[in-house]
Amino acid sequence: MVISPYIAQLEKLMFGGMYENDFFLTWDKTDDELAAVFAVADALRALREANISTKVFDSGLGISLFRDNSTRTRFSFSSACNLLGLTVQDLDEGKSQIAHGETVRETANMVSFMADVIGIRDDMYIGKGHTYQKAFSEAVRQGHADGVLEQAPTLVNLQCDIDHPTQCMADMLHVIHEFGGVEKLRGKKVAMTWAYSPSYGKPLSVPQGVIGLFTRFGMDVVLAHPEGYEVFPEVEEVARRNAEASGGSFTKVGTMAEAFEGADIVYPKSWAPFAAMEKRTKLYENGDDAGIRELEKELLAENAQHKEWTCTEELMSLTTGGSGLYLHCLPADITGVSCEQGEVDASVFDRYRTPLYKQASYKPYIIAAMIFLAKQKDPIASLRMLEQRGLERHCR
Repeated sequence: MVISPYIAQLEKLMFGGMYENDFFLTWDKTDDELAAVFAVADALRALREANISTKVFDSGLGISLFRDNSTRTRFSFSSACNLLGLTVQDLDEGKSQIAHGETVRETANMVSFMADVIGIRDDMYIGKGHTYQKAFSEAVRQGHADGVLEQAPTLVNLQCDIDHPTQCMADMLHVIHEFGGVEKLRGKKVAMTWAYSPSYGKPLSVPQGVIGLFTRFGMDVVLAHPEGYEVFPEVEEVARRNAEASGGSFTKVGTMAEAFEGADIVYPKSWAPFAAMEKRTKLYENGDDAGIRELEKELLAENAQHKEWTCTEELMSLTTGGSGLYLHCLPADITGVSCEQGEVDASVFDRYRTPLYKQASYKPYIIAAMIFLAKQKDPIASLRMLEQRGLERHCR
């Protein structure tokens, strides 16, 4: 049986609270619930690679709502829904009645009559994304309670202003496999560092997601950034609590070199200053286009003061054995390739291209696992049924 190891893992875990529930933030989930996502993701991947169909739905919709541009997450959500047997329908706000003032409550109910899952990316504005996702979820749950909807669709956070759980969970599953198991992660040093980008306004949710998740595994997580590029203090506190509980550590340093020194894993990634993101939110609320353009100029000038914050071969030589694992959520700003100077040197990126693509490949399975655990009352029995049924995914 190809999924026996994953069934054995699941049998030791308590994850019943995920059934008919949403997935907003990783730190809202228990250790067992996170472990269940990893186990189901691996099981689904094993079944697919064995050419066994994993369709647990005969019909139904997965609704995607992207309020920011996306390639990897958009296709990962579609792949995850298709893997389980759901059809994906993208909600294009520009083509909907939302542009005419339709309320969140009405939109949520109108798109959910036959929906089993709704994936939302809303990461651009501080204080807005997570709030919008919660409001959407509350609306469909009220619709179900009122008898309008036959079921309450599960909401999956495809990135908000606070966290990017599908990305960071995929990152972690990649790390687990690269290092040979969760038990091998304790004491490993992780450098989550800011890196220079010639663009502005990148969300804080990836670095926040990384420090909020990786500190759950007894790892020594280091956050590095120039002055003014702080992340949410509330998320830093989450990281500190996680590190204390797991036996790891969470520290902050002021240079990339300090962070990279002896690191087993490095994650150099650009993000916008917290204060600037708050300012941008207010400008958008007021429809101040001139103010937004002026802010963009200010932020680009501020970024340009820190061009030395880039992942170079010299910095990589400071990592454990000079070969620490390089992570990035992609797309990376590659010096001499996608920009004149960016987050990472081309030689470093090229050397890690295959591992980076493997890192990205876990995301469809992570999303599918989140949906599976939310919609299957007995996930272990469902996985066993899929393998015993043995339907070929395609004729070979």
